[in-house]
Amino acid sequence: MKNIAAKLVKVMKTCCYIQKQGTNTFHKYKYAMAADVLEKVNAALVENGLATISEPELIDLRDVTTSSGKTEHLATVKTKITIIDSESGETISAVGLGSGQDAGDKAVMKAETASQKYAWMMTLMIATGDDPEADATVDERTADKPKSNKPKTVLEALKDKYRVSDTDFAKLLEKYGDDHEKIKQALDYIQKQKKGTN
Repeated sequence: MKNIAAKLVKVMKTCCYIQKQGTNTFHKYKYAMAADVLEKVNAALVENGLATISEPELIDLRDVTTSSGKTEHLATVKTKITIIDSESGETISAVGLGSGQDAGDKAVMKAETASQKYAWMMTLMIATGDDPEADATVDERTADKPKSNKPKTVLEALKDKYRVSDTDFAKLLEKYGDDHEKIKQALDYIQKQKKGTN
């Protein structure tokens, strides 16, 4: 593993940060686009003589109802990426999970793209500027304010129970609207996946 590890260190150095170029106009947040991640990673891999093989596996496909009553398809894909050193033949694997939702036939493709993006981001420790501790709005909301006696909504309670970041919860709201049952199912699934990888 010595040869491939040395090359991966060079790739990690090249890909240590990727600028957020995408914007979610509905929830008003920026994100690193899959195309930017894959372009930068691929260039660094090629430069260091590393080849890759991607093996996507559809692990869940179901119909979901949006808050407006429309039916869409929700796919979850697990992608295994095998990295091969072209000189030594050494290999190492990475795995990523991703979900995609679409009213047409693009749910699986969206999920595949997301799973590849997150496999690379986690494997190469790519920073995009996301840091839960840097969320100043949390400090503003909690500093020197009396606790409210107002009961939490079901969605607020779910967010707190599963300790979901504002950004991740916004993505779930975008997919499922205010359907707390679907959001709870998605959170249960994500939690099980995390436990399975530990």
